[in-house]
Amino acid sequence: MQMLEQPVIVAGAFRLRPFQPSDIPAVRQASTDPYITQITTVPAQGTEAGYTAFIERQHRRVAEGSGYSFAIAETATDRAVGQIGLWLRNADHGRASIGYWIAPEHRRRGIAKHALAALGAWALEHPGIDRIELYVEPWNEGSWRAAEACGFQREGLLRSWEQVGTARRDMYMYSRLRAAPRA
Repeated sequence: MQMLEQPVIVAGAFRLRPFQPSDIPAVRQASTDPYITQITTVPAQGTEAGYTAFIERQHRRVAEGSGYSFAIAETATDRAVGQIGLWLRNADHGRASIGYWIAPEHRRRGIAKHALAALGAWALEHPGIDRIELYVEPWNEGSWRAAEACGFQREGLLRSWEQVGTARRDMYMYSRLRAAPRA
């Protein structure tokens, strides 16, 4: 297994960086959103120990080679406002996937768009990664609009694709491809 190194990536007025203990307030806020806690490992209404364990899990992803988990932080203050990850489960097939969340008080500021554009471009520079996928529930218009603004194309509706909480949910499938080399 290849050892991964966690970079810091510039994303407009934000930067994608490794999680740190000072990011607990963002994780705590995310824990109040029932949807985030259903689709991620953020603990629902957790404890300080649970938030710390979440941050430690994000560091292990790089160490294990399963992907990169970034805190989305404001460049000016270094305050975390969300999370974005590049998951490498299918990298041996030339594919990676991206998932993200923005803490409730920071939504509707274009943060996801900045983070997704930066991580998408960075991911497609990796040798062997030719396709990035992401999955969005149809009701989550903010998320699918951010994906489309970053060059992801909707490929279709995957019916009953993912277990979210206690129900199977439909997901839109989006992808962004590496540009074909010029002849």
